[in-house]
Amino acid sequence: MKTLAIDCSTEACSIALFDGDALVANDHRILGRGHAEQLVPMIQALPGKGRAGRILVALGPGSFTGIRIGIATARALALVWRAEVLGYPTLALVAAMARAAHPRMPVTVCMTGGHGEWFVQGFGEDGLPDEPLHSLTPADASGYEAHEIIAGSKARERAACDGRVRTVLDILPDARHALALPTGLLTEHIQPIYGRAPDAKPTAMVVK
Repeated sequence: MKTLAIDCSTEACSIALFDGDALVANDHRILGRGHAEQLVPMIQALPGKGRAGRILVALGPGSFTGIRIGIATARALALVWRAEVLGYPTLALVAAMARAAHPRMPVTVCMTGGHGEWFVQGFGEDGLPDEPLHSLTPADASGYEAHEIIAGSKARERAACDGRVRTVLDILPDARHALALPTGLLTEHIQPIYGRAPDAKPTAMVVK
């Protein structure tokens, strides 16, 4: 079976096409913005226009817009191709990338969050989370216990907080590592993971 992986939950936009376990083609671009304009043409440039029987898509946390673009694209392609869609947590992919460089080592992932906060989560040697996802201010994150390996867009900043010598991997998600995700983290429940409470609060209704 062919698998198409999509990750545009951060400033990076990446796709990868696999045939079984073999990587056929991939594309990884640092866009900042413009995922909506770039994603579909990137997929169409893949062999066979990226057509696959299974689609893996990042659910976040990360960019509100990027997450929704990735999910909407995956759902639309799945409808046309009659493909299966499975979602995965973005931070788990970053952890999988770190484990590729440092096998059998636990990893703390620290990524850019919203409103100046950082998304922080630890992953064990098996690639599964060993703690819940947190959205923390840099000050709070500095006091949060981290593993010896720290990966992600805010890894360098987090590593500098406590002065300890750590292995730092300053990386963004890359879909070509999607097959390294633990299968237990893949889900049919395709809903965004925002990682923090919404800024807007419902307006209370006043009954007269």
